[in-house]
Order: sequence, then structure tokens, then C-alpha cells
Amino acid sequence: MLKLLQRAGQWTFHRADGLFTRVFGEHLNPLFHLGALSYFMCWVVVVSGLVVYAFFKTGVREAYDSVEYITQQQWWFAGIMRSVHRYASDAMVLTMLLHLGRHFFFDHYRSFRWFSWVSGVIVLWLVYASGINGYMLPWDRLAQFVTVTTAEWFDTLPVFGGTLIRNFIFEGAVNDRLFSLLSFIHIGLPLGVLLVLWIHTQRVPGAKIMPPRTLALYGLGALIILSLVKPVQSQGGQADLSVAVTLIELDWFYLPVYALLQRWAPAEVWYLVGGLTLIALATPWLPPKRSRKEAFHMMIHPDNRIIAIRDGEFVLDAALREDVRVPFDCRSGGCGMCKATLLQGEVDYGLYQPAFLTDAERAQGKVLLCACTPKSDIEVEYVPVETPGKIAVAVHTARVVRMNRLSHDVMQVFLKCEGEETPRFYAGQYIDILLPDGEKRSFSFATAPHERELIELQIRLVPGGRFTPHVFNEMKVGDTVRFEGPLGSFFLREDSEKPIIFVAGATGFAPVKSMVEHAIHTGFRRKMFLYWGVRSLRDLYLPDLPGEWERQSSSFKFVPVLSDPQPEDHWEGRTGLVHEAILADFPDLSDHQIYACGSVAMVQAARPAFLAKGMSDYDCFSDAFRFAPRTEARSAEMVRLGGTA
Repeated sequence: MLKLLQRAGQWTFHRADGLFTRVFGEHLNPLFHLGALSYFMCWVVVVSGLVVYAFFKTGVREAYDSVEYITQQQWWFAGIMRSVHRYASDAMVLTMLLHLGRHFFFDHYRSFRWFSWVSGVIVLWLVYASGINGYMLPWDRLAQFVTVTTAEWFDTLPVFGGTLIRNFIFEGAVNDRLFSLLSFIHIGLPLGVLLVLWIHTQRVPGAKIMPPRTLALYGLGALIILSLVKPVQSQGGQADLSVAVTLIELDWFYLPVYALLQRWAPAEVWYLVGGLTLIALATPWLPPKRSRKEAFHMMIHPDNRIIAIRDGEFVLDAALREDVRVPFDCRSGGCGMCKATLLQGEVDYGLYQPAFLTDAERAQGKVLLCACTPKSDIEVEYVPVETPGKIAVAVHTARVVRMNRLSHDVMQVFLKCEGEETPRFYAGQYIDILLPDGEKRSFSFATAPHERELIELQIRLVPGGRFTPHVFNEMKVGDTVRFEGPLGSFFLREDSEKPIIFVAGATGFAPVKSMVEHAIHTGFRRKMFLYWGVRSLRDLYLPDLPGEWERQSSSFKFVPVLSDPQPEDHWEGRTGLVHEAILADFPDLSDHQIYACGSVAMVQAARPAFLAKGMSDYDCFSDAFRFAPRTEARSAEMVRLGGTA
């Protein structure tokens, strides 16, 4: 039933979006800016209300007279502001209800969106309370009806027990203190609305709190024209508690429940309103619920960043949440500004206007980021409107807590961040150590992401280098280092069932260690093969660790390969180039994924051979590196064996 209702709502909004786009254009379609229009109408209500309040007098006798003065004698200014105040309040309720309805029909209220939904429901009820309170202030016959009916309704609650209506039994019971209280409430409630609205929008990435200027001017102009054509008037003269109200004109945006109170018992209306409110607040947790909980990942270009996408999250929202400055406007598939190219993976294209994503464009790999959700790990590329990567990379300070010399030219260094937790990273990423003169040296995380206490680096000595000789000859426990990170877009994809072949050259073993230990920790069931290629036996600086992985996981197999074994090694295992050993064991690579970690020379040697054995560009990833100074090949961060990306 719920799915049927949502599909009907989606169909209605989709058709309305197309109609309004033809009338207003894609950038001024009000249905694409419902949240921002609600914000704008709220500010119009606040400003016009302050103008009216400057003329309003809070007293039993003065309230009605001051409102009549505003309406009749100050009609050209304060009177118009009174009408604008009323109509903007109605418009705010309308846009909020449409905004809430859109998110409900498109199922955008579950999972991580629960906070926005719940806070939106709270805002709506605060707006209703503020508007109903505002109808009490003019003290005309409508104000009398709303005030007395509200008192009767609230008196059914045990906390009041019939005490409120006593204040309205006869004229003398109403005094100036009541109007001071009503005015205080009418100021306090809108402040509460603004506060909760601010909290509400903080959880929405890239939320716009103002509509396009032209649309705002159109809206303001429409309010002024409506105020001139049909100015708001007081109803039935001044309130008279000695005479019952029998005929009034209701505001159906704010007062529909008051018509219901004339038909139902007050307690029944409480059950209805309270029940609907509880259902609305609990809606994000009501069935049916999604079964998938884990996040997919997105590699986004040209920023070269990895982003986790939460269950049901739009690709655009995930990018904006991580401060990636993707161009966008409507967020509803109706303008085409967020059009991008899907380089890898699968998405659910979602609902969008066909004029802005044609079948031919879909065939070319185009998607609308605001409408699509991932069905696997994905890789996308958008066209930036400004230079990408303006977000500063986080800089951390860490202390050296342990050092182990693993071989003649490899040092194991453990770092602990000072005053903070280890930054979250993906298995396979790296950090840049910052040297005093601003130079940087890159080293991969050798620790798995679940090991949050220390950062392990495996640093190979480069004779004559700027940093590595310092590590071997001068660095000691207690020293501090500064680094940027995490960086890089070489990481373990988890959206395939294909067996994985890890190819490590020398200290390319470090990121492989991170990925394998992460896979074992998370219960990875795919077959994993590690081919570690080094020159001689002494270069296998952690020779026992892969054997331990084999004992921990029946899915893992280790194959060491020596390219130049020495006589004293007494080596009886595999020899030659590491990629040749892989080709001998896997004559067909079409059903495998390959992760190559090592020098550019190793990757360049492996690429044509792997391609000849059926390797797919989309199943091969590499973290190819050179020794400093860094080159453009390293700064690309992720190098597919089929070329840079």
C-alpha cells in the first residue's frame, strides 16, 4: 500500500515538475526550491510581522482599534504589510507541506535522513502553533472563535482540567495581561521556528536557504499584488464574549482542525492530531525497511577523492557532504547542471526529466548525480565550474612511538597522532610526510583501517634521499612528524565477487598488508592471492606474516617471487619477474581483479602482458610510485593498468 501511494505521489510530482519547468524554466521552477521558498516566506513573515507589531497595541480595547487603524488608515503601508504577513504565512505552510510530501513520496526520509524528517515535522507544528496564535491577536470575531475554541480544546487535557475556558465566560475576565501573554508567545514561537529550521538545514549537505533571486522577487511581487487585490480584513467587528460566534471565514491553511472541532468531540480531535503526529515522527522507522546497511564507495574526478555513499543517498548529496563542489541547482533531475559521466560501476538512474538526460546520453555513460543512487562501487567524473580540490587536506601531528628495522633497507615506524584519533582512511591510501622546507614524501598505510591506535609505515632507505636517511640514522622514539592525509584513491573495492590478485613489489607490500588485514577482519570471502616480488631473500622483510594470513583465512594464498636470488639464499621457490609468475599461474585473467602496488616500471612491464591475457581495465588498479622528486604519475593518485584516470 505504501509503495503504491509513493509511486502515485512520484508520478504526480514528476508530471508537475515537467509542467512547471515549461512555464517557469528549469532554473526558476518553484517545485525545485520548496525548502528555500519556505525559508524565504519565513523571513517575509518575520519582517512584515515586525512592521505590523510596531503599530499594534497589546490591550483588550486597544488591540482591535490598532488593527483597524492599520487596515483602514495605514492601508498603504502597514495594511499591506498585514496582508503580506497573512499570505506569506499561508504560502509558508503550503511550501512546507509540499516539501514534506515530496520527501515522503520519494522515500527520502529513512536511514540517515531521519533527523531532517523529524526536525521538519517539528518545524511544521511550530509554524502551525505560531499562526494559530497570530489569529488571536486582532481580537475580532474570528480571534474570539479561535481563542475560545482553543481553550475548550485544551481543557480536555488533564493538565488543564477545564480551567482555561473560565477566562472567557464573561467579558471582564479578559484583561490586558492576556494580550501581553499572546504577544510574547507570538514572538517566541517564530524564534523557535528559526532555531529548529537552522538545525534542520545543518544536516542537509549543500542546503540552499534562499531561492533564486528572480523567483524570490516573483514570490514577493505575488504577495503584494494579492494584498492589494484582496486585503486582509477583520471579521465581524470587535470580539464580544456575550455573543456566540456563528459565522466566520476560516483560513484553511492554518485552521482546518477548528472546523473539525465543530463536528467531533475535542478528545477525538486530540486522538487524531496526536496519532498523526506520532505516526509522522515515527515514519522513518516504520516498515518496509531497507535490508542493505553497508555503504558503497565513489571515486570522483577531477578531485581524485574517495567518498562513502550511505544507503539510499544520492550521489550528489554524498559529494556535497564531503565538500566536493559539484555544480547543481534543482536537485530533482530537472535542470541537468549536475550531469556527469559514469566511468565504472552501476547506478539506479532514478526519476528525472528526459529532456535533461536523453537515452543517447545514457548510452554514453551520462548520469544526473542528483537523481541517481549507486548499486555498486562507482567512479564518476564531472565538469567543474571552478578549480577542484580547494578543500585543504587535513594536517596532523604525530609522535614516533616505536621503530623496528625489518631488513637492511626497510624501517618499520609506528606513529600516534597527538591530541586526536587516527584519521579514518581506506585500505590502500597513503599519507604525505611534511618536511621543514615544505617538501613532501609519500608512504602508504600499512595498518588496516580497523586498527585505530597507531599508524604503521614501512619506509625503504633511498641512498642520498632527503627523508629516508634521516629515518635510518637520526629519527628516534619521541620525535614528532607532521603529515597530510589520508590521500589517494587506490583502495580495496568490495563490490565484486571476482578473486583478487595482489601484486607487490618491494615496499609495495605495505598497502597490500593494509588491504589483506582489512579483508580478513571483515570476513572477506573472495579468493585472494598475493605475489610479492623482491630481488633476494633478505628483501622479504616480513616473511612470516603472509603465512600467518594463510592460517587465518583459507581464502588467502601467498606466492613469493625472487628476481635475483643469491647463492646463500638456497632459494627453491619461484624466480623471475613477479608478473611472469602470475601469467604462468593464470593464463586467463578475465575473471580476476588485480591490485598492483609498486614502482611505475613494474606496472609498465605488467600492463601489456596482463592485457593480452584478458585483463579488463575496469578490474585492474595500481598504486604506482616513483622515488622523490614526485612526478605527475604519482600525483594522479590512482593509476589503472590500462592508463591514468
